[in-house]
Amino acid sequence: MDRIIGLLIIAPPILFALTVHEYAHGWMALKFGDPTAKDAGRLTLNPLSHLDPIGTLMLFIVHLGWAKPVPVNPYNLRYPKKDMMWISLAGPGANFLTAFACGLIIRLINPLSGNFDMSSSAFGILVLMIVYGMVINLVLAFFNLIPLPPLDGSKILMGLLPAEYEYQMMQLERIGPFLLIGIIVIGSLASVPILWMILHPFISFFSFLFAGVDFSRFF
Repeated sequence: MDRIIGLLIIAPPILFALTVHEYAHGWMALKFGDPTAKDAGRLTLNPLSHLDPIGTLMLFIVHLGWAKPVPVNPYNLRYPKKDMMWISLAGPGANFLTAFACGLIIRLINPLSGNFDMSSSAFGILVLMIVYGMVINLVLAFFNLIPLPPLDGSKILMGLLPAEYEYQMMQLERIGPFLLIGIIVIGSLASVPILWMILHPFISFFSFLFAGVDFSRFF
């Protein structure tokens, strides 16, 4: 019963974080002249339009996951390489800003950032959802910045690398998803959270910076 209640509490922050992430990709693509996401009905804040079954399930199970990628047609972009870099950055950037907003709300709830009410009361549950929202958005932001395909970080890196390295990155795109899933599965089987060890210092620092408390230790 407690597990079901926990899932009901964490579900809205997860869905919102995924939706904001994908919406930001589509919005930025439209700004650069590509209406593909809008035409496909993906320029929306309806979470059902963005859910990837496996990626969402992974978020609930191991707290690392992804949404269904927003379609982007680089042929509609004036400067494909540079524009794709900014389109890719928009998703993590939106999560980062959302985490910052959650942190401000937490500070307003308790200016001393001390004894938060995260009880079973309606107010306590709301506070807990905001805390989850901040941490989940930070996790999504920094997880997606890892420069490994198909994550956004690989496209950002592609935009920064000289042209002579593009072939190597394109080769990495073929095996990147398998490497990523392999790292997650091996870490889970060996009870060694490899990705969390990489992400934790960033989550810890920005959690304390935004909210005044390192909430990463509760996850």
